[in-house]
Amino acid sequence: MKDDRTSPFRGAHADRNTAEQVPDTPQTRAPAYRLAFDDPDFLCRDELRPVRLQLELLKPEMILNERGITSTVVLFGGARIPEPSKKDTARTQTLADLSKYYDEAREFARLMTERSLGSYGRDYVVATGGGPGVMEAGNRGADDAGGESIGLNIVLPHEQAPNEYVTPGLCFNFHYFAIRKMHFLMRARAICVFPGGFGTLDETFEALTLIQTDRMKRIPFLLFGETFWRSIINWEALADAGTISEEDLDLFQFVETAADAVAIIDAWEDAAES
Repeated sequence: MKDDRTSPFRGAHADRNTAEQVPDTPQTRAPAYRLAFDDPDFLCRDELRPVRLQLELLKPEMILNERGITSTVVLFGGARIPEPSKKDTARTQTLADLSKYYDEAREFARLMTERSLGSYGRDYVVATGGGPGVMEAGNRGADDAGGESIGLNIVLPHEQAPNEYVTPGLCFNFHYFAIRKMHFLMRARAICVFPGGFGTLDETFEALTLIQTDRMKRIPFLLFGETFWRSIINWEALADAGTISEEDLDLFQFVETAADAVAIIDAWEDAAES
């Protein structure tokens, strides 16, 4: 950023400070007098939606660039899956049984963060949705390894606070799901999906569609819990019906453990380098 002392133009911070010191009059109290970039009512108008979309894309991008983060490992999964020590509080027995994937997500994130530390936290940075459940497990595993992790939170009707393990300087909040999804995938080097609900399914199929249509390069796409995924989706039926190609079933793999996932990612990286 150019130093305001040598620039012929005043910086926005200086303008804002000056505007806050103006005399208190009917004219200066009127909404019309507010600086446009310092006027929430103006910025939240429908006509300003394109600007808000741009800002929401730009702010995290600038921060991630400033931190030197070049690649991520994305963890998707259910917010309602409890850690095993709290599985007795689960709403259903199925959720209680799925609590083992909390530990797998935590261990996977720990292993990948240990690898990330070898690049000084620039590559293989764990990124989650920043909420509870599997997301918490991912950020917690990164914290276990002594590394940083990203949390991409979203404004919901019932506001969810970011989990306590997200690195504060890498904790972002979004209004637009579309921009949030872009940030999930723009740096993704691998995608791991744990059991979840509508949100997890939405993120899963969005990413698979981008890979299927060559809008995104192919990367390891790992579904944790084959029994769960086969019980809710008849993947082969899609191919048999012709609504997807037989080859599309190769876009993802089933895994059960963190070690399985790391082994696949290692093999993928080795093949890319050879």
